[in-house]
Amino acid sequence: MLLTATASALLMLMQQAPAEGTDWDAEFGVEAKQRDPVTGEFPVDPYPQSNANAGAAPYDGAGLAAAFGGREGIARIAARTVDLSEADPRIAPIFASHDMVRLKRTLGEQFCYLLGAGCDYTGRDMKTAHAQMGVSRADMNALVENLQAAMREARVPFAAQNRLLAKLAPISRDVVER
Repeated sequence: MLLTATASALLMLMQQAPAEGTDWDAEFGVEAKQRDPVTGEFPVDPYPQSNANAGAAPYDGAGLAAAFGGREGIARIAARTVDLSEADPRIAPIFASHDMVRLKRTLGEQFCYLLGAGCDYTGRDMKTAHAQMGVSRADMNALVENLQAAMREARVPFAAQNRLLAKLAPISRDVVER
């Protein structure tokens, strides 16, 4: 008898149409994030910024950075890697709830710093940035494949590609959780 009364009450609730113009975010206490009007990024809590957060020491000299098209080319490769990853059904869910504007910028800074192009890295350290994301080895491999595709599209020489990948490979220990 209790089950029937509960089911009837639930059915009645489900049949009631929500009020016209209901603000569901306000109804459930969801606060809308506002992007910074200058950067287009969502605000983040303060954290210590350091080039050490990039996860590795940079290469010396500008030759390697030139193979990537300098700072502009590096930024395009980082952005293309993120775009490919967002569209990749293997890893798209990992990127779904993140600030892609900020990710493209900080990934570009990380690559730029590691390639010795004279940039500073302003992102979080890798362990903190990826904490509790549940990134697997397969997820990381998919991301690397997307980076390789972006580098090929930009016509980065294979040897230069491998030098960046060599800097990034040890960092995966701080990113992969499962």
